[in-house]
Amino acid sequence: MDFFQSQDTARQNTKRLVFFFALAVVGLIVVTNLLVMLLFGFIEPGEQGLTLNAVVAQFDWRIFLTVSALVLTVILGGSAYKTMALSGGGTAVAESLGGRLIDQSTNDLHERKVLNVVEEMAIASGSPVPPVYLLEGEEGINAFAAGYSPGDAVIGVTRGTIAFLSREELQGVIAHEFSHVLHGDMRLNIRLIGVLHGILLLGLIGYFVLRSSRGNSKNAGPIIGLGIGLIVIGFAGTIFGNLIKASVSRQREFLADASAVQYTRNKNGIAGALKKIGGYAAGSELESPEAPTMSHAFFSNAISSMLGSLSATHPPLEVRIKRIDSTWDGIFEPVTHEVNEQVENNNRSASKKEQQQARAEKMVGTITSAVIINEILNSIGQTDATQLNYAATLINDIPDTIRQALREPYAARAVIYCLVIDNNPDIQQKQFQHLKEFADSGIYDLSRQLFKSISQLDIKFRLPLIDIALPILRQLSKKQYQLFKKNLHSLITADGKVDIFEWSLQKILLSNLEKELGDKKNHASKKIARYGSLHGVKKHVEVLISMLVYTCQKNKTPQDTKQIEATFSKAQQELKIKNLTLLPQEQINFDNLELAIDTLALLKPLQKPRLLKACLICMTQDQIYSPQEKELMRAIANTLDCPIPLFVE
Repeated sequence: MDFFQSQDTARQNTKRLVFFFALAVVGLIVVTNLLVMLLFGFIEPGEQGLTLNAVVAQFDWRIFLTVSALVLTVILGGSAYKTMALSGGGTAVAESLGGRLIDQSTNDLHERKVLNVVEEMAIASGSPVPPVYLLEGEEGINAFAAGYSPGDAVIGVTRGTIAFLSREELQGVIAHEFSHVLHGDMRLNIRLIGVLHGILLLGLIGYFVLRSSRGNSKNAGPIIGLGIGLIVIGFAGTIFGNLIKASVSRQREFLADASAVQYTRNKNGIAGALKKIGGYAAGSELESPEAPTMSHAFFSNAISSMLGSLSATHPPLEVRIKRIDSTWDGIFEPVTHEVNEQVENNNRSASKKEQQQARAEKMVGTITSAVIINEILNSIGQTDATQLNYAATLINDIPDTIRQALREPYAARAVIYCLVIDNNPDIQQKQFQHLKEFADSGIYDLSRQLFKSISQLDIKFRLPLIDIALPILRQLSKKQYQLFKKNLHSLITADGKVDIFEWSLQKILLSNLEKELGDKKNHASKKIARYGSLHGVKKHVEVLISMLVYTCQKNKTPQDTKQIEATFSKAQQELKIKNLTLLPQEQINFDNLELAIDTLALLKPLQKPRLLKACLICMTQDQIYSPQEKELMRAIANTLDCPIPLFVE
């Protein structure tokens, strides 16, 4: 599945949603007007009944405009209110469903299992590790992903999912949800929730009108009729809303199923989960009163529909399974017991063997530039079993003391601080003194304890450590976050300069944490693509490409001038921007680089591949893709919402 085309398709689906919503609003306005005019005597049937001529002859435009304005106010106001209520991204959605954040330090075997699977999938795909929410009272087997972007995404699972699915099956379900995270489906799902809420309000108003008419016998007939009519209209709006959700989401479910097989290279995982849903008494249905609102965002049908498959938000189980496993005999096996832990242990042993095999593969230092670029671009928004196994290997190779520290907010901050502590004794002393004076109580001591083991880690662990820390750092209070951000900046600038790793680390962390804990104007919901051409952001492209050309040349001597110009020329050819200028080094700093990348994040999806390829040309022109360049590329791509999976050479 092409990542950028999929992102563009999600944008096109948003346009379809707006079109369908407009049709629904027009229909509701017309029907509500007819209802009001008939009930309150503005239109009376003629001798031949309620004919079109009778309606036209008695039609009152003032009443029509008044009622239309009221209906529009209700629908648009309701949609705006719900959209604002969900501005918190995935966290707001999960909490509205009654989800409980799973503690990173949990000892519950089922909870630990899902956290491990999510962690591996995120690190393999190059996206931030999302928090995981558990719908504790829900016995149905189901899951969802919610958020505006990978940076504020959450994964939600029901108790039935983690209790009844094996690790292999759970991995298939989580891979399906990560497809929604990576391909832009989550933002569309939240927009659907907000937009359709306004339509449902008419029905709720009908209930209110009907209840308020009780005890008021005088002229109650038209009011009761209005209440019943609005309820019927609201019910019709619900049906129309479900049809909109079905038309938008069904094909995306097939694509997510296919992606899950592609990511895990194991069709038995997701197929097994779907078969268990079919054979399980509780199926995939949820009890939460908010489930109908979110029905289109779940792994499988969360509610039963009166119209059956016509308005179902997901394709039938049988069809989904057959697409994945063509040899299936059509029989659902009954599910009556939780997953046997011995089977889980066997799965872990098999997984361990695969991890050891991945560890045994030799990492190659040099490779042709073209191969590197094509492999990276083709993998954006994708992952596979090799990367999953390599991610599991990296996680398992992190020393236990550091892994435990990443499970707790205080210690996780200390881990991040240690990543930027300098090896120079004088600067190091200055940095630790700053933590002693300004960090929260206990963090200075933790940083001292962890520094030696973290400083001895191979450079390949730096990105996984950042990713694993993100979900626990999202639990900081806004006050704690502001102090953390301030301290991190002070540690980075303690030596009077900022290097590429320090900038990359800060960019990855803050671009994800700022959405929930920082200034609301930087929230992911505000990041709407609006540039349909690279020419419209030329000056920002110049800043980014010029910085990369200078930074990624390994031996910067006066003799490298021709090489720098040649690299810039190749990047310009890829970008197809005329008169692109290589800026002088003194005109480039991290402030204008920050502005450039944040602006380029507003490019439409199909404009991003050329930009990313030009960046990779600058980095790999010397035939080497170093760990530092991987970190820099990850920071750039992360801001562009283009997750780059682990590069397994």
